[in-house]
Amino acid sequence: MKKVTISALQKKKKRGEKITVLTAYDYPFARLADEAGIDCLLVSDVLGQVGLGYDSTVPVSLDEIVHHTRAVLKGASRALVVAKMPFLSTAGSFDKVLDAAGVLIKETGAHALEIEGGEEILLVVEMLVQAGIPVMPHIGLTAQHFLRTGSFGFQGSTAESARRILKLAVDLQEAGAFAVMLECVPGEVAAIMTEKLTIPVIGIGSGAGCDGQILVPQDMLGLFDKFVPKFVKVYRNLSEDIQAAFRQYKEDVQSGSFPGNEHTVSMKPDQLEELRKGMEKGE
Repeated sequence: MKKVTISALQKKKKRGEKITVLTAYDYPFARLADEAGIDCLLVSDVLGQVGLGYDSTVPVSLDEIVHHTRAVLKGASRALVVAKMPFLSTAGSFDKVLDAAGVLIKETGAHALEIEGGEEILLVVEMLVQAGIPVMPHIGLTAQHFLRTGSFGFQGSTAESARRILKLAVDLQEAGAFAVMLECVPGEVAAIMTEKLTIPVIGIGSGAGCDGQILVPQDMLGLFDKFVPKFVKVYRNLSEDIQAAFRQYKEDVQSGSFPGNEHTVSMKPDQLEELRKGMEKGE
């Protein structure tokens, strides 16, 4: 299959073809998603919760994103790989922001960056794009919003708030964003945005009217059950299968049935005899 590029994603929107995106944090998941034909892999700071056991995305560091992006790139031979700028890495002077962005792009090989926020990220997006770095902003529900309000409620549910989100999306497009990720807004608002923008709108919990969808594999595969968003479709419950395998392994070890002869490498009889004779002689 051909390598997926930003241009290819934008052409999909023009043709009315849906775009598929998954988060990925390691080589095995990246390889499996890539081979399944997923268009884009996002190394998101949700890594903090589903991969590192943090209570939120806030503690995730730039070094952790770099580490996991490198692993994902090794497993993705065709998918577009986007790395997330973690919390506070887009705050402060532009030189500081550019340094962080440069680390992610140059040290990992990521193809683009995700930046989340509201109106405050407009200038950052514009300056990064001017510096030659493709950017996909993440708007709607964000971790920063949770810190300010303490809730993960839907955004854009009133006419006034919906207008603000729509305006922000248009402004981000004008700032040079190649796509927009839209989280937890009413489907009607997402559909209007998708029709209004010329760049792809990737939805998560924002209805079927978007140009594409993104999910977290740990959610959709039943591997993370501390909190499963309402909009997630659980395609498999692998936690039960994995735990069953672990319990069977424990029982097999305790009973002595594992490892059996079929799982053990044996010496050739003549070599074993030579070893025993040598030991008897004290060699």
